[in-house]
Amino acid sequence: MPPVRKAVILAAGMGTRMLPATKAVPKEMLPIVDKPLLQYAVEEAAAAGIEQVIFVIAEGKEAVREHFGAGGRVAALLRAKGDAAGLALVEGPAQLVRFAYVYQDAPLGQAHAVNCARDLIAGEPFALFFADDLILGPEPCIGELIAAHQATGGSVVGVEEVPAEQIPQYGIVEPATGESGNPLRLSGLVEKPRLEDAPSNLGVVGRYVLSATTLDHIERSRPAIAGTEHYITDVLLSQLAAGEPVSAMRFKGVRYDTGRPLGYLVANIAAAFEREALRQPLAERLRAFLGG
Repeated sequence: MPPVRKAVILAAGMGTRMLPATKAVPKEMLPIVDKPLLQYAVEEAAAAGIEQVIFVIAEGKEAVREHFGAGGRVAALLRAKGDAAGLALVEGPAQLVRFAYVYQDAPLGQAHAVNCARDLIAGEPFALFFADDLILGPEPCIGELIAAHQATGGSVVGVEEVPAEQIPQYGIVEPATGESGNPLRLSGLVEKPRLEDAPSNLGVVGRYVLSATTLDHIERSRPAIAGTEHYITDVLLSQLAAGEPVSAMRFKGVRYDTGRPLGYLVANIAAAFEREALRQPLAERLRAFLGG
């Protein structure tokens, strides 16, 4: 089984649910405590052994390149001041992995965005991140999925149990008959089903490891109507129809949806509580705020 060496991170979205903050600032660059959201994803990838990260970006996302690039005005000023600690903070992201950038010129869906990176990922399995999902836990979530991919030989999606009222907001996996393990072999997926039609309560979140056949299945599963959005779910269903293994992995960490204001606020608190220097003073402020 070939190793998973590359990750594709989708960062071309408009961020409309976080306006007006995202009018001029890419949603993926909004801070979680004191680091942009994208840096958490890159650190997760690096901790799992990923060697190269490919960002799929769009016009107006130049801040992504600037953050993960070497040098720049801030680095020059810190170097001139002899501020080694500050310099390490601003130059550290550029040293995590190798970076590449491709552009998605139209909002035509996740599978279309992945296909924009075709020249860099053809012929090998790769990790896929939706940057809106911040996952904090004892080990990198994508590392768990990579291990599951090595064990199953096919694509793997990260899943979590979804409250009944939220099921229509998710892609929901259908376990194969008699399957109950982790990873869990699948027979299907349903995009945003009605509660009564949902085959399980396991919703797909923004972490995938996709097999080397993925680009072929992107071609096979293209929408019949030009200009229609093309989803990763379509690609996974094409793999299943071809008899390829697709599995779901219930990861150990906790996932926070930063694409909405409430989820973004909760993610900031959760990330702050992971830092010893912030945990107690933040807890005291929150207790005072809540009147407890």
